Amino acid sequence: MATDIVAPNPSCRIMTFYPTMDEFKNFNRYVAYIESQGAHRAGLAKVVPPKEWKPCRNYEDIDDLVIPAPIQQVVTGQSGLFTQYNIQKKPITVREFRKIANSDKFCTPRYGDFEDLERKYWKNLTFNAPIYGADVNGTLYDEVSDWNIGHLNSILDVVEKESGITIEGVNTPYLYFGMWKTTFAWHTEDMDLYSINYLHFGEPKSWYSVPPEHGKRLERLAKGFFPGSAQNCEAFLRHKMTLISPSILKKYGIPFDRVTQEAGEFMITFPYGYHAGFNHGFNCAESTNFATLRWIEYGKLAVLCSCRKDMVKISMDVFVRKFQPERYRLWKMGKDTSVIDHTRATPEADEFFEDEIAEPTEIELAENKAERMNTVVTKSASKHRIGTKRHRVCLELPKEASDRAVGLEEESDRLSCERGESKEELELKKKELSHPAAAGTNQLSLDSSSFDSETSESQGSSHDSTAEDSDSSPVWSSGIKSNIGTMGLREIIIFSARISLMLKWSLLRILLQFCCLVLQMAEQYMKEMKAKKKSRRQPLNKPPRHHPIPVVKDCVSDEEMPDLLAMEDDLMESEPWAKPLAHLWQNRPQNFLAEREYNSTMAQHAPYCSICALFQSYQVRTLFDCCRSSRTLQPKTKPLVPEMCFTSGGDNSDLSLATSYIEEDGTSALVTCAKCCVCVHASCYGVAPEKVADDWMCVRCSENALTEDCCLCSLRGGALQKTTDSRWVHVMCAVAVQEVRFVNAADRSPVDVSPIPPQRWKLKCFYCKKRMKKTEGCCVQCSHGRCPTSFHVTCAQAAGVVMQPDDWPFVVFITCFRHKTPSQAERSKSTIVIGQKVISKHKNGRFYQCEVVGLSKETFYEVNFDDGSFSDNLYPEDIVGRNCLQLGPPVGGAVVQVRWTDGLVYGAQFVASHDIQLYQVEFEDGSQLMVKREDVYTFDEELPKRVKSRLSVASDMRFTGIFTEEEVIHETKRQRVLNSKYRGDYVEPTLYRTIME
Repeated sequence: MATDIVAPNPSCRIMTFYPTMDEFKNFNRYVAYIESQGAHRAGLAKVVPPKEWKPCRNYEDIDDLVIPAPIQQVVTGQSGLFTQYNIQKKPITVREFRKIANSDKFCTPRYGDFEDLERKYWKNLTFNAPIYGADVNGTLYDEVSDWNIGHLNSILDVVEKESGITIEGVNTPYLYFGMWKTTFAWHTEDMDLYSINYLHFGEPKSWYSVPPEHGKRLERLAKGFFPGSAQNCEAFLRHKMTLISPSILKKYGIPFDRVTQEAGEFMITFPYGYHAGFNHGFNCAESTNFATLRWIEYGKLAVLCSCRKDMVKISMDVFVRKFQPERYRLWKMGKDTSVIDHTRATPEADEFFEDEIAEPTEIELAENKAERMNTVVTKSASKHRIGTKRHRVCLELPKEASDRAVGLEEESDRLSCERGESKEELELKKKELSHPAAAGTNQLSLDSSSFDSETSESQGSSHDSTAEDSDSSPVWSSGIKSNIGTMGLREIIIFSARISLMLKWSLLRILLQFCCLVLQMAEQYMKEMKAKKKSRRQPLNKPPRHHPIPVVKDCVSDEEMPDLLAMEDDLMESEPWAKPLAHLWQNRPQNFLAEREYNSTMAQHAPYCSICALFQSYQVRTLFDCCRSSRTLQPKTKPLVPEMCFTSGGDNSDLSLATSYIEEDGTSALVTCAKCCVCVHASCYGVAPEKVADDWMCVRCSENALTEDCCLCSLRGGALQKTTDSRWVHVMCAVAVQEVRFVNAADRSPVDVSPIPPQRWKLKCFYCKKRMKKTEGCCVQCSHGRCPTSFHVTCAQAAGVVMQPDDWPFVVFITCFRHKTPSQAERSKSTIVIGQKVISKHKNGRFYQCEVVGLSKETFYEVNFDDGSFSDNLYPEDIVGRNCLQLGPPVGGAVVQVRWTDGLVYGAQFVASHDIQLYQVEFEDGSQLMVKREDVYTFDEELPKRVKSRLSVASDMRFTGIFTEEEVIHETKRQRVLNSKYRGDYVEPTLYRTIME
């Protein structure tokens, strides 16, 4: 067959064609011809019509034509990455539009050549927003039969005649009136259709194109720079808001080509061909979509936007039934596993291959088969890729690896064996630790009797007190002062010795320093008590003199009392998230032991890295494990923080996504500080691979700055870096605060906090304002609208505030508790039974009421591909060379071969096997789907906004119409106005104000 012959043009360059008048007469035949020459491999082609062909005699009578909805294109961004926002303006005529386009403010600047003009376009893209007269329904063609954009007679028009339904701009022509700098952002056509664009008159138009066979690479790059948009919508490039300059494409090795379209020339885009461009000045173009037989496969596999109501959705039922009748039944059952080869020409091009014998065309064969076959649609649950289509996600948004926590008992035994201790000694120690009351070594009570040796050995503490103290960190409260007052030097030394037996040998030096500090405090306290000369007699209605409360009242003023009393209040902490942080607030005495213990505990729970914890909601921990020594082996996991988060911020214009410290499989080594036990990814903290060792220390510990705290928050613990003004800051805080920037992005230091506006320093944290007497640090705010809710980054992360990577040039998108929707974990707790009415996602991307008719579990495999991407919803049969259905999953870490949806085999590393609960739901049209829990909503659950916007009351898949879009009448809604009480509390990001200006 001719379609088995690989098309020419292996370099995927944009080709230009000059047809004769005879060749030009048959549009569909000529499109087939240019595909036989390999034009489709570039995704874009130029066709220069014969000179004698004229679509319109003159354009003098269009001045009164009304442009009903012109849009002003506001572009924000920097360093070759931009986001375009379209602001609708009031209707104007073409005469008025021409006057604006030719005015001094909007006219084309002087330039030498097209390359010079291109440089000026990308340099001035964010200034002086132009107006685009786009999407004007109509045509400027006279009664011309050849290449008439309104009557191309492709298979798209054939279906329109049968159904009688049209979509403006898809199978009807649209006019576009442009001026200098008006832009069409990177996108493919609706449903990945073909498109044709004819420039009637005016200034040229520049085009950029990425070959279809490299379209996935462009999508991955866009997801890396705009992770927020990618999380909200898998097909966010269809929003036509993302601009990526040629310099960025070249930097990251994305193949592309450029071409200039002059007046009187055609441009044809091909299925799944990403393209973008801009106008050189005032001009007018006409465009529409069309299709060939080759497009049907693209249409069936097109990944559509599901977050907007105005996105075009075409039912493929009539196309498959008419042109692929032999595959119709399999397609309806979801078993039509077709593979797209972007290099193949359309079947209509068979006649242009010289070595091919003339055969009936595929259209004729399809029509004959359609007459002979009586297609029957069976109602069954289709086995399909959950969530529209399997996706391979970019490196910057990985999932955390499985839990690698090591048991404390095993680790302690290993360290003891290294010190040469025998098994009998280990067993004796275990017995002593299992009976703390008898040993009398780990009782740290506020009662003075706990410090007396005879009392502790004979009586001990209650079981409740023992259990509580053994599972939590030592409480060094102000009550110790009062007890030390009655102790002599002998008792203090005994007390220190008992603590040293409980703790590890590596902490002995720090403990002795602490004991010296206790002696100094005791000596100072005894002097104060003698100076006061208070009576020993106490009223019956007051506590004893050595009770902590009276001591505090005697020793401090009323202003200082709340901070010191907070030591007692932490025992009564009502909020679960704050209990583990009782000793980490910066207004408490310095407690390096508690900080080290906190770091060690956080290192044992996903995502292990203290910096990546920014993008994973904090899991409340009520019990702390004891401190652990640094790891001997350096495990690896995927970082959650995109590289983009370290390169943006402040006025930083250096754009680099260098991942030199990330392995080929997308993972990065986890390194633990030998001193403070903080655990970080080498890529997140900027640790060169050659520096990764067991004795590695973080910057703060290496400079012995143990008493330094973060200047942006009120908590201790975590990974810190030095600032340009010799202060210290959490790397997590530096990432989340928009104005902060990393001077050396590769080393993640030093950190420049000077661009932070003064207003941000004055914001009060919602979570710690009651715990801190003074306003400390710098707060961030909720990203929803102009929400004034502010909080420190570390406080928000500990309290479970949802923080996600945002789109360039912003870094973090924050959702406060007021805007938080129920998490998937909370939703999964509610059980769903057979026969229950629910709301679920249909194949067309919309949500409908349906009924649960079955429950089942299915096994999915997770792998890491060799190119750094990953997939977590592979079927066992996708593993090549191993019968996983009989032998079970491969061993974790095993090298496997995976057959992807494009039919090709890719190398990968097996990660894990997951058993997922699936729900078989039946819609009103009788179709059935197997869906995951995240795609099912009960009537009692609050629907997210994205679901509400796509919720329909009836199914549109009865195939009564081909094009599913209908006019949607939006209800008017009152605008929400910020309460005047909080109007001054919102601090607008400096970057946003800069790019808007």
